[in-house]
Amino acid sequence: MAGNSQRRGAVRKGSSKKGASVGSGGQRRRGLEGRGPTPKAEERPNHKAHKLAKAAAKRGGPATATGGRGSGSRGPSRRGGKASSEMVAGRNAVVEALRADVPVTTMYVAGRIDTDDRVREALKIATERGIAILETPRGELDRLTDGAVHQGLALQVPPYEYAHPSDLIDPQAPGIPLVVALDGITDPRNLGAIVRSVAAFGGHGVVVPERRSVGLTASAWKTSAGAAARVPVAMAANLTRALEEYRKAGFFILGLDMDGDVSLPDLALATEPIVIVTGSEGKGLSRLVRETCDQIVSIPMSSAVESLNAGVATGVVLYEVARRRAI
Repeated sequence: MAGNSQRRGAVRKGSSKKGASVGSGGQRRRGLEGRGPTPKAEERPNHKAHKLAKAAAKRGGPATATGGRGSGSRGPSRRGGKASSEMVAGRNAVVEALRADVPVTTMYVAGRIDTDDRVREALKIATERGIAILETPRGELDRLTDGAVHQGLALQVPPYEYAHPSDLIDPQAPGIPLVVALDGITDPRNLGAIVRSVAAFGGHGVVVPERRSVGLTASAWKTSAGAAARVPVAMAANLTRALEEYRKAGFFILGLDMDGDVSLPDLALATEPIVIVTGSEGKGLSRLVRETCDQIVSIPMSSAVESLNAGVATGVVLYEVARRRAI
């Protein structure tokens, strides 16, 4: 034979034809048929998402978890008006959220955690409220909290169910209609304080824009001191259009600004259906929103103070409106 054909093992035995010498019995054909779509994570018994789904099903809550960074919590991302879940991480943040009755789906506890008073209190409150408690490996907890300093403890807060701006137009609601709209407020503590003031002074709801604005995060919920459970918060895809719809429904639109054309003591529209619009902490009212307002109202202050933060300013105006309406 030519070449290396004399080398031992170089001669092919059997048929010289390419391919299998015998039939495959249909194995190859069946292999090409596929096994159908991959089951969802929640449908795989050995997947962590399946356990979360089962735990959430018992409480009637969602089982989706997203990460959060920073000290305590990360606000929910919103697309198309819908928010994702939020993670609250760290022992102090977890205990404070539980004390404030922030809605919680699941509490995650690291395996072999070193317990202290905060951990024991968190476990006690979670057990009393019927919150699902899952022991979680630290590596998985790192992933769930997006690398935040969780100290072995984290909470999953379900997305807030926002109302529609038109839901706040209710002729059957008691009192003269009073709504607060926020134009670019980004501090959750200001949002929480405003929601609390709206509840205290007889307001009917709060409107936040979908973009460039804070949502009702766990931090905002805590600052509201429970008022977020009583005052509806609506989300507007376009704040200017929402304000125009309120105007068509008979509301007067009042913007707050330190350079307003009407001083708060001279406000004659307090006893009418109104929407109070508060601008962002740094830039104030945006141009389009300002042009939509019927009046721009300012709060008289001494020269020692240049301005009030958004939460305080809104509370002052709400108090004055409530005082005028009570006369």
